[in-house]
Amino acid sequence: MSPLSLSEPSGRFLTLLEREQIAVGVARGESIRQIARDIGRHPSTVLRELRRNRGNLPRYRAKRMTRPPGRSVFYSPSTAQGRADRRLARPKPSKLASQSLLRVEVQRRLLRGHSPQQISRRLRVDFPDDESMRISHEAIYRSLFVQGRGELRNELTRALRSGRTTRKPRARTQRQAVGPGKIPGMVMISDRPAEAEDRAVPGHWEGDLIIGKDGLSQIGTLVERSTRFVILLHLPARRDAETVADQMIMQMRRLPDLLRHSITWDQGKEMAAHARITVEADLRDGVFFCDPHSPWQRGSNENTNGLLRQYFPKGTDLSGYTAGYLDYVAAQLNDRPRMTLDWATPTEALERLLSTPPDNGVALTA
Repeated sequence: MSPLSLSEPSGRFLTLLEREQIAVGVARGESIRQIARDIGRHPSTVLRELRRNRGNLPRYRAKRMTRPPGRSVFYSPSTAQGRADRRLARPKPSKLASQSLLRVEVQRRLLRGHSPQQISRRLRVDFPDDESMRISHEAIYRSLFVQGRGELRNELTRALRSGRTTRKPRARTQRQAVGPGKIPGMVMISDRPAEAEDRAVPGHWEGDLIIGKDGLSQIGTLVERSTRFVILLHLPARRDAETVADQMIMQMRRLPDLLRHSITWDQGKEMAAHARITVEADLRDGVFFCDPHSPWQRGSNENTNGLLRQYFPKGTDLSGYTAGYLDYVAAQLNDRPRMTLDWATPTEALERLLSTPPDNGVALTA
């Protein structure tokens, strides 16, 4: 028995002395509230204790401890204390420590860049009939940050999006202000079709650049609003308007017609050739521009750019990455299960979309 069992109440756990007082009250047939007043605890604390250690305590007897005919009332304080001590025993082996198949699967998905929440929810989809393949995202985090690196190795912790080996509140980042001057012929996001806002119709994209060290290198990003499918633009040395337009037109023309409705971008000068993009990429609705200092108007793209920093850390030179590597990174993101897609992957969502005839009213909502 724990040496603390006879001590004064901690404010959280019952002591052996309190349990003995509960036993006396039960023997006298006192009500739950009376017992609680006698030991200075809330009635719900006493009720939980009795339900846990007395077997069945009918709900209609919670206020008054009367004995049903032919049933004896028995509560053992020493037995209850022993059970409490065993529940408090530390350290407890985690689920990942005791189940090797689950641990291997979690490790594999962490190395693929999936977050603990994505792993937890996707395991339910991939193993619907196997209860042993269930784990909460908090349990994964605890194994990463609290319970030692023996269960999930240190390099797996670094595979998290944050790259940290300790858990900290997420810091908010601020985007740099858009430079002076306006792009001729801009059409603002307020004029974008309503169908793009509610994500009911596929083919509306959000785009931006992620910038490398000293602002001298960049990668273009495009995210489809319905499926969260990602395309990366290879811009190794320049981000002038014509270079960005060339890459965007090439990538968009690879898509079927139903996926070429619009692109929404911020007011960066790299989109000065937006009229050419609309014509040569055959965009049905054209290019739209966000209001200044309003990154939330491209929320899916902002989130994706955050994910991409796992592969392209801030302060690094982005010019050395090949187009093939960018395709690899895009495939990695498109293979991640997403909560907003009910834990399907963007690739699965896109395949489901393309397999459905357009006149059936395809709707993949957020």
